[in-house]
Amino acid sequence: MADGDQAASEGWLLLIYRVPSEPSRLRSAVWRRIKSLGAIYLQNSAAALPAGVGAERALRKLRSEILDMGGTAVLMTCTVLAGAAEVSAAFQAARNDEYEEIVDRCEDFLAQVQKEHVAEHFTYAELEENEVDLVKLQNWFARVRQRDVFGAEGRAPAEAALVTCGQALEGYAARVYAEEADIH
Repeated sequence: MADGDQAASEGWLLLIYRVPSEPSRLRSAVWRRIKSLGAIYLQNSAAALPAGVGAERALRKLRSEILDMGGTAVLMTCTVLAGAAEVSAAFQAARNDEYEEIVDRCEDFLAQVQKEHVAEHFTYAELEENEVDLVKLQNWFARVRQRDVFGAEGRAPAEAALVTCGQALEGYAARVYAEEADIH
């Protein structure tokens, strides 16, 4: 059974919550956590995530944190009786937005590597910095892909962009090694 089929058959988790209005950082913290899990908002203070063991664990933890803030929260499992296509589409759109952002950051990465080539700045320090940046992009992609249970169409372009970044970094690394060999 594909990941999307599994999530669809298990239904959805719905977190309905209220956080004290002050301090506003509490609301912001909850919003960031919900977004980092890949949940979508159905309306204010009602977030949905495809059901799964990891998602349930994360939302139970978030519910507990909301209660510790002095808020209220209910976590429910549900199936969508009407509007399922819209909920799934919203979830897919959120993943596609994340994939698009990864592609944009890959373009920035490629521009940075090209800038190093143009400036003939071939050092191990720059190579290491670029390697760290690529690993961050790859890790981000892995997190998005993990929550992409329905296989959003933006996945393939993001994968291709990361491959291009890897190839560019390999080319840059080869040049760094060649320059260092010429010095010694």
